[in-house]
Amino acid sequence: MKFINSITKSTNFRENFKSSLVIFLLSASLISTEIIWTRVFSAEYFYTFAFLVLSLSVLGLGLGSLSARLFPALKNPKHYPLLFIITSVLMIASPILVLKLDIDFTKVFSSGMMILKVLASVLLLSSSFFVGGIILASYFSRSHEKIDILYTSDLIGAGFGVVMSVILMNLFETHNAIFLIVIPVLLSGVLLSKNINKTWCSVLIVVVLCLMPFSKDLLTKQKEERAPVIFEHWDAMAKIKVFDFGKEAWGINIDNAANSPVIAFNGDWDTLKSKNNITTFPVSNLIKQFDSCTFLSLGAGGGGDVLHALNEGATEVHAVEVNSYINEMMTSGFLKDFSGNIYNDTRVTVASEDGRIYVKRFKNKFDIIYSLSSNTFSAFASGSFALAENYLFTTEAFVDYYESLSDKGYLVMEHQFYIPRMTGEVIEALKSLNVDNPEKHIAVYNFPTYRRKVLIVGKQPLQDETLKSAIYPLIPEYHKYIHLLYPCADSLKHNMVNRIVTEGWQSVQNSSPVDLSPCTDNRPFIAQLGLMKNFSFDKLTKVMPWEFMGFPVSKLLIIVILIIVTAVIIPLNILPYFRKGPKIKSKGLLYFFTIGFAFMVVEIVLIQKYTLIIGASSYTLMCILFVLLLASGIGSRFAYRFKNYAPFVFIMAWIVADIFVFPLAVNSIADKSLVLRMVYTIMWIFPLGFFMGMPFVKGTKKTGELIDWGFAINGAASVVGSVIVLILAFNYGFNVAMLSGGIAYILAMILLLQKKAWY
Repeated sequence: MKFINSITKSTNFRENFKSSLVIFLLSASLISTEIIWTRVFSAEYFYTFAFLVLSLSVLGLGLGSLSARLFPALKNPKHYPLLFIITSVLMIASPILVLKLDIDFTKVFSSGMMILKVLASVLLLSSSFFVGGIILASYFSRSHEKIDILYTSDLIGAGFGVVMSVILMNLFETHNAIFLIVIPVLLSGVLLSKNINKTWCSVLIVVVLCLMPFSKDLLTKQKEERAPVIFEHWDAMAKIKVFDFGKEAWGINIDNAANSPVIAFNGDWDTLKSKNNITTFPVSNLIKQFDSCTFLSLGAGGGGDVLHALNEGATEVHAVEVNSYINEMMTSGFLKDFSGNIYNDTRVTVASEDGRIYVKRFKNKFDIIYSLSSNTFSAFASGSFALAENYLFTTEAFVDYYESLSDKGYLVMEHQFYIPRMTGEVIEALKSLNVDNPEKHIAVYNFPTYRRKVLIVGKQPLQDETLKSAIYPLIPEYHKYIHLLYPCADSLKHNMVNRIVTEGWQSVQNSSPVDLSPCTDNRPFIAQLGLMKNFSFDKLTKVMPWEFMGFPVSKLLIIVILIIVTAVIIPLNILPYFRKGPKIKSKGLLYFFTIGFAFMVVEIVLIQKYTLIIGASSYTLMCILFVLLLASGIGSRFAYRFKNYAPFVFIMAWIVADIFVFPLAVNSIADKSLVLRMVYTIMWIFPLGFFMGMPFVKGTKKTGELIDWGFAINGAASVVGSVIVLILAFNYGFNVAMLSGGIAYILAMILLLQKKAWY
């Protein structure tokens, strides 16, 4: 008898291990797919439209789970190998086919053909998640009594998938990573298959590796480039192209949106001075005010600002660029010789770091902090659920910049669209520092022919002499090329910038086509300029991906996603009520909806908030999301050891504590090394993740084999959470958004503590 029991235990262990490994591999591939697809479509279609398509596509995971409930035959284990093969094929084929559709998203609301193409793209991209959802739901339903083990594998697999996606993109480039992420799925097929299916899985692995040399062509949307492309690189941070504009300059293009020039330089400073071909707004007269000028280029890009500063005699230049690969090209790679090797000049310090973090870490003072067209047009590699921003342009950022200036230093920021909003932020920042007469420290220049504006903030009140020569001479002959918006002549006193300074942004807001409310670290969305008052159906003829003219494209896309989920997806999840057999009661479905909503809300806010501590990079996601998912996986394994109320109470308490602790952490550890900042983040987030992994397991105990239905509604709720959190964050900030997640968890606790059965 003991011998038989030992054999049984050994067999059960092998089966449990195989099931856990299969779920681990599948989850790793699914989340890697989501993250890598985000990087692909953000570069090819602009990140707002990528958000629309991918958010809807991930609904496939929940719909696959629902199908497993509606059609029990799909849960037959003999189908698993074939499902794994189908999933892997769809993971590769779907993005290729979507790019071949050649969607023009600017016409998505006005062209019937474009609407059909978008629907086709959503169906294609959701297909692999759909099949993956069938497999996961089948495992959860068939082995629901071991859900703590299986869900642990699911979450930890997803965590390792995050790491895998970033590493693959950085090591092998994004277009190759698309092919490599299917290998874990095919390995799952090999584990489960016999005979012919195992052969097919093995053959597909070979086919995938053979197709990789063609991946760049297959995953690039054909477009007419502005100049010959002489170099390309595509990692987890950005898709980089280098354009050849001729002998005088090349250009770096990032994600088909942002651009940065690289000036040809042969190392001869005298020749450079005579050519005067530096493409930047010159601050020569500001630099020359200092005997020894320490100059910071905030978002150095291709080094134009650095070259200008060196050319004008700056003795210490800091080139700070968040994209490490651009710095690598400038220091030792493709652009080193063309740029005159300026990044290896002894006067230059190169930093691959978030600009805001670098300013806080620098121990001395800067005489000039210069930012030329720094943008936030990048979808942080955090999956489909993010309209990413950085923290360069918040009110607290201007506090940091001001405090980092020397006694007579200057902050110089140029941008095409953000200057009015930034002006209000500077006023707020200087008031918070108790600076007397903050309006005397500000000047805003307009360059109509360039359609650009430059904001200058002085540590001391700006003198007339400085205003007249800070950039170009302010003389009547140059008025149509350069003039002041503040302080300005009486004839220009009604311009928006002047009114913001003299009257306050609130009094100007009603007449402004864009949002002027100052951004903060709690609400850092400076690019979200659109206002719903500007919405009209006649403007849907051509919808631009940015909001510089005030059209609320991001909010519109969020509404579209909500309408689709509430009008289509949620009703579909009610279909099992019309079939024979056991059914989850409404309170059970509401429970899984609330925990799905809450988990996604908290996850997104954590990714955004803790970027301020670690800095914006591809490894930020890897740290934050990996820790959260790993901790959640471990927590799910121990779910039954805690009282039913315990995880919910802890989560809510942590959220409240974070609202008060986070600002203190930013001020106390932001100047520490990257390793220490990451350690703090891990130590602070891990306990939260540990308890966030428990609610799903606890709910499964009350649903039994109906968990596939619960998993379906949980998936739909995750998408709802991903858009609701953005609405709350845009309007009220991260703290309110995270509190909504905590309230949802408390509601879930109330549902769980009720003694009545759920089916």
